[in-house]
Amino acid sequence: MLIDFFSTLRKYKLKVSVTELLDLIRALDKEVIFADIDKFYQLSKMIMVKDEVHFDKFDRAFAEYFKGISEIDLFDKDIPNDWLRKEIEKLLSDEEKAKLEALGSLDEILDTLQQRLKEQEKRHQGGNKWVGTGGTSPFGAYGYNPQGVRIGQDGNRHNRAAKVWDKRQFSNLSDDQLLGSRNMQVALRRLRKFARTGAQDQLDLSGTIKATANNAGYLDIKMVAERHNAVKVLMFFDVGGSMDPYIEQMEQLFSAAKGEFKHLEYFYFHNCVYESVWRDNSRRHVDKKDIWEIIRTYASDYKVIFIGDASMGPYEISYPGGSVEHMNEESGEVWMRRLTSHFSNVVWLNPIKQQHWRYTVSIDYLNQLVDGNMYPMTMVGLEEAIKSLR
Repeated sequence: MLIDFFSTLRKYKLKVSVTELLDLIRALDKEVIFADIDKFYQLSKMIMVKDEVHFDKFDRAFAEYFKGISEIDLFDKDIPNDWLRKEIEKLLSDEEKAKLEALGSLDEILDTLQQRLKEQEKRHQGGNKWVGTGGTSPFGAYGYNPQGVRIGQDGNRHNRAAKVWDKRQFSNLSDDQLLGSRNMQVALRRLRKFARTGAQDQLDLSGTIKATANNAGYLDIKMVAERHNAVKVLMFFDVGGSMDPYIEQMEQLFSAAKGEFKHLEYFYFHNCVYESVWRDNSRRHVDKKDIWEIIRTYASDYKVIFIGDASMGPYEISYPGGSVEHMNEESGEVWMRRLTSHFSNVVWLNPIKQQHWRYTVSIDYLNQLVDGNMYPMTMVGLEEAIKSLR
């Protein structure tokens, strides 16, 4: 049985080895769990998955292999929270309950639910067909049906659900998803992959004990580096205009970086960097910092990260006076080249999906100015950007 389960995990591109399989078998032999599919789900996920970014793949593989343990994201469709908001609660008499008919077998119920999800486009309340609340539909919450699927309800009410469907904690946590509130914690781990350095001035207690034992009891002191994050980061955020839809992502990334790096400096710009940037958007026109001052202030070993959609008219980059906000005497390209010449490690994170980049000339233009080090704002993109900065 577990060999086939193992093969299904590999089919979904999970990096599982025979070692994890043997660990799972040993855990079952020790009766860590017994005859409980939900506990087996938790145990096998804990053993077989080493990185949260693969939780979604595991859930899909588990859903395919174990019949009746269906995908938590409801057939690849997320149900908006608004659809399941409790406003009324259906209370029926015994006579009214008796008149309702069940859909049939579990397979028939799930097939019907899948079809309804394909057709449904908005919230429903008090009905008898769609996914909603307070009705007699077989699908939803806070209503009544003799046999259906409970979705999003807090607790049990009638003990009639054929299946309870709740969102898993890591829904849509996938390495090709845009960074968002549900996977920013994993993004923070990617940021932690910067090298940590330090002098060898801390006692390695376990190493010293081991070395002393190996040395027939003669003391052999071992030292290790005092680990601290010595990376210095300089971030430039594009704000306003076409970047407005990405404000939340930018805030989350900024918060993650600010909490991780002791030496972090940040500035804002609009569309393309010109002769100056700013720290306070409310004072952007009166309190600016010259690029020349940034070059003089921050050493070349700072890791520089630009965050923006890089979407604008190409002339905003290539021509003097191309800025949409002021008359710049030198082009954005000139200023970008000055920055990339001074700082040895520069990347650009772009929130636009990578498959759409080719439709915007300015994206390719700026990508060239950062030596091809533009990456999408995805888990994989951020990881690749971090690797290129090291």
